Amino acid sequence: RYSHAGVALRASGHAPWAVRQLYYDCDEGRPRLFDQGLSGFVLGLAEPERGHVALLLLPAEAAAALERRAHDDALALALLGSTYSANAHAFGLRYQNCNQWLVELLAAAWAPGGADSRAAAQDWLRAQGYRPTRFELAWRPWLWFALASPWLHIDDHPATDVEAGVLQVSMPDSITAFAQAQWPAAQRLEFCRAGTRVVLRRDGAALDADCTPGPGDRVVALE
Repeated sequence: RYSHAGVALRASGHAPWAVRQLYYDCDEGRPRLFDQGLSGFVLGLAEPERGHVALLLLPAEAAAALERRAHDDALALALLGSTYSANAHAFGLRYQNCNQWLVELLAAAWAPGGADSRAAAQDWLRAQGYRPTRFELAWRPWLWFALASPWLHIDDHPATDVEAGVLQVSMPDSITAFAQAQWPAAQRLEFCRAGTRVVLRRDGAALDADCTPGPGDRVVALE
């Protein structure tokens, strides 16, 4: 369900809780960092009548370290890859996707002594057992489509993975799982809106596509 993630900064110079994220600038043809107001980030949904948003609330120690490193513009830019690929290999340096920049920023914040380069960040993530999202392409022609798109590539993925039709990519779910493993006190909140109903779930299984509330969920009527 989730394809894009960023870090919300309470003390952002742009607006309270602005979301710092990587995005691909189509006009300039290169990736850039962008601080977006939280309302704009949340409202950028594909379906106007339905949407899901997940938050991970970090414990104070983890949040403070991440906020400090995220506000370091020189570091944030040092972790920004020069070439974008939506399906970039999670442990590759040739390309970078939006979520890969974020998880490398987490490494820079949480690794002892910090990690000031993409290579150092990836080394720490691998040592800590970070497991990227694994896409298994049962229909091999999807790999051919990747070769035809300027935003998809397979030449950074291990040859054994490509032969098996497997792509290992940093995605919000894998980043959330990693952060929760590093900081068990972190709390996951998920909001789902369907029509005039909003459902809030604290931890637990993901909400379904129909926004069906379960035991313990909070339901808010928008009417």
